[in-house]
Amino acid sequence: MREPETPYLVVDVPRLQRNIDRVAAAAAQADVRLRPHAKTHKTAEIARLQLAAGAVGLTVATVGEAEAYVDQGVTDLFVAYPLWLDPRRARRLAALSDRAVVTVGVDSAESAANLARWLPGQAVLVELDSGHHRTGVRPRQAGEVASAASDAGLDVLGVFTFPGHGYSPDGRDVAARDEADALHVAAGSLRGVGIEPRVLSGGSTPTLQAALAMGVPTELRPGVYALNDAQQWELGSATADDIALTCQATVVSHAGGRIVVDAGGKALAADRAPYNSGAARLLDHPDAKVVLMSEHHAVIEGYDGPPPPLGSRLRLVPNHVCAAVNLADELWADSGTGLERWPVVARGRNS
Repeated sequence: MREPETPYLVVDVPRLQRNIDRVAAAAAQADVRLRPHAKTHKTAEIARLQLAAGAVGLTVATVGEAEAYVDQGVTDLFVAYPLWLDPRRARRLAALSDRAVVTVGVDSAESAANLARWLPGQAVLVELDSGHHRTGVRPRQAGEVASAASDAGLDVLGVFTFPGHGYSPDGRDVAARDEADALHVAAGSLRGVGIEPRVLSGGSTPTLQAALAMGVPTELRPGVYALNDAQQWELGSATADDIALTCQATVVSHAGGRIVVDAGGKALAADRAPYNSGAARLLDHPDAKVVLMSEHHAVIEGYDGPPPPLGSRLRLVPNHVCAAVNLADELWADSGTGLERWPVVARGRNS
């Protein structure tokens, strides 16, 4: 196949497979179910690789993402979000439940009542706030929400949480401990109201290894691990050799003695965490940084050696792979024998 025009996203398939296999083996050794968050890659091909490696199903963020994956043959999905249903979304979720096993999140008695009104008997997990302070109830309150959900006619399977505060240089182990403590306390809270939790679900890529070692979660939902990105690289959750997705870009200018490429925020996404050293990294030149990024330009400094000539190609690592993938119509899979187009089937499925 002819090489696409830059900028475009490339998946190193051997690295991808290695990442998937490594995490699958670690989860199996710890006797923990793996349910990867597929909002990261949004592709049927990577989903199939994860399921073939032993994942029990997929995690998604929206009903739209669930629809995209069910259309690709996935039969077990968790919507890790406290959904609030209106008539249209309720019909969509009901239609999904006719085609696959679907579990959803709740984090209040009100959201449980809303869900039960439209879909009695729906399987749910109660969301916990384990320190990220986004959504979820305090672990000791989980039993109250679970009891309300059960009384409303829902099937309460257990609890889930996202230790998002592990996305900081010194926060990974602390967040994993917070996650384990929250799941343990919440399990006791459910048992206190007569509900035996069958699922204690957690997980993020930065906290994955610590969570497996702690032995509390029965299920983990990492997402970024399959592809990795500059955030994971700079957090220490991944090395350069673990980066399986890059953006191929062309050098278009040497203005001001710097290197400018044709991949800006519309190809790489504009996310930049406080700990990120630049707006993107260069895979083959780890000291180089993107110091300025606009919609269609990335300005690079710190490049080792003479500047690459105009027209040459560089491999850039997005800070946040989930956001970058959501900007692309396709990923280009490189298995070493040429490029194969992988459609981003769940792109833009935000509702």
